[in-house]
Amino acid sequence: MNKLFAGCYILLAIGLFTGCSKKNILYKGDGSMEEFSPIYSDYDYLSAKAKIIIEEESGKTTRGSMNLRAKKDSILWFTVSPGMGMEAVRGLITQEKIQIKDRIGKEDVNMTFTEFESLYGLKLSLDLFQNLLWANPPIPFDYSDRLVKVRKDYELTQIRNKVRYFSKIDINSRKVSELVSNSLDDRGSLLASFANFQDVNTKPYPLEVLYKLAYQVQGSTQNTIINLTWNSIEPQVEPLNFPFRF
Repeated sequence: MNKLFAGCYILLAIGLFTGCSKKNILYKGDGSMEEFSPIYSDYDYLSAKAKIIIEEESGKTTRGSMNLRAKKDSILWFTVSPGMGMEAVRGLITQEKIQIKDRIGKEDVNMTFTEFESLYGLKLSLDLFQNLLWANPPIPFDYSDRLVKVRKDYELTQIRNKVRYFSKIDINSRKVSELVSNSLDDRGSLLASFANFQDVNTKPYPLEVLYKLAYQVQGSTQNTIINLTWNSIEPQVEPLNFPFRF
């Protein structure tokens, strides 16, 4: 997978820093979600760190770290480091576009979401990125959607803009435990599996995550697997900086 696309998908897995960190505390829900009422991650600003492993279809495996800052519903900012303090990629995602500065491969990105979908076959948005990161339902629930309760999960099927989303929402954590999404023309698909959750200020946030992505590159389908383990997630009230320039 070329470095340009790797940068975008690393962002889906947002993570970083392999240094020492406090021990994560697993989230313990009460399993009392009788009616459909998932917990949405709430913050003004947020910073986070995690370990990341990327497995490409060619067999190449990349291990590294990444630093994330976010302003809710406005900005996702990240840097990627393969180690030794060297920054390989810096990116910025807003409501309008995706921008990535590739300091090693020199394959910079500056695309609107419409341009990205046309090239790679995946419909993305800032809202979808946020929901994929924090295990929220991918899009707001509408009573025209199909919702059924099956044992300890709610199963939610949604179709928007020629994309089908199928989500399992666990009644204990009240977060998405599994998401499968595919475009109706079969050009692109993604799977997200959230193995467990950590307690952050009494709220559930992902701890270990697996992403599987299929996308188009020059007319052929490529697959990538991303494993993510969060080291720290810190919601904040005070504004953060988002330095970026080409």
